[in-house]
Amino acid sequence: MESGNLSAVTKFIFTGFPQLQERGFLYFLPLLFIYTFIVIGNLMIFFAVRLDARLHNPMYNFISIFSFLEMWYTTATIPKMLSNLISKQKTISFSRCLLQMYFFHSLGNAEGVLLAVMAIDRYVAICNPLHYPTVITPQLCAQLSAGSCIFGFLVLLPEIVWISTLPFCGPNQIHQIFCDFMPLLNLACMDDSVILVQDVIHALAILITGLIISLSYIRIFIVILGIPSVEGRKKAFSTCSSHIAVFLLFFGSVALMYLRFSATYTPFWDRTIALTFSVFAPLFNPIIYSLRNKDMKHAIKKLICPQKVKSSEDLRDDENNNSTPYFLA
Repeated sequence: MESGNLSAVTKFIFTGFPQLQERGFLYFLPLLFIYTFIVIGNLMIFFAVRLDARLHNPMYNFISIFSFLEMWYTTATIPKMLSNLISKQKTISFSRCLLQMYFFHSLGNAEGVLLAVMAIDRYVAICNPLHYPTVITPQLCAQLSAGSCIFGFLVLLPEIVWISTLPFCGPNQIHQIFCDFMPLLNLACMDDSVILVQDVIHALAILITGLIISLSYIRIFIVILGIPSVEGRKKAFSTCSSHIAVFLLFFGSVALMYLRFSATYTPFWDRTIALTFSVFAPLFNPIIYSLRNKDMKHAIKKLICPQKVKSSEDLRDDENNNSTPYFLA
């Protein structure tokens, strides 16, 4: 191949979307609704935690940071998906493709590290409750939250810079619904063994993070089963059940997407797994964190209808005050 033909590709075409004449607009409306729900749901969780003093503790702080990251995680891909669904030209420039890939995976990496931090937080809270206030301090909580985000964005930077230097000489069709490592690297004019090395590195990072989280929750389960009272076991499990559900949802979809090794899927299943990983998993996270937590539900109600919640709280306080003389008598 002549050197003059290298790096000739300046834009890519997504082939994973239905054409407009194939009722692409029917996919647009549900996806727009899902994206709106994800953004509003995660914003509500974030501000509910920030504005309710009762939720100012490490566990809820990590949840609020995770929700904030999740909102931008979906924003990295879904708006472009929406545009492609109603556009005849389903293209993206090389630079924008790299930026989409960088922000999507950097935010995903930050979420993965934060899930590991949340697992360790629950481990200390349940396995060493007496030392929890001295170990997980507000200062350490802030450092771990910031460190997760910084690590997520820095660790991927060298790889993105390296991909930007690769020659792309055609074809320029990305058989996926967003820019991702393997579909993009398969279009580069390079040795396939380098792609295999990249695949192995990504798989190891996913497996190590997943193993740390899994071991933390296995240890938590062992400690919970050793609690003598049924109520104690229920209370201990309720503090980490939401985290476990989010972990299984997040890493389950990530594993299907990136731990396939030599396995190949049909285009339909490729797109389905990509949607699960990038759209459906983030859709359920606000539901899991809000519906399974009484304090979070109360904080969200207080955020949406502050006057109504305040009135009910005042009424409850009045009832308690009125009952006090009778109780003392």
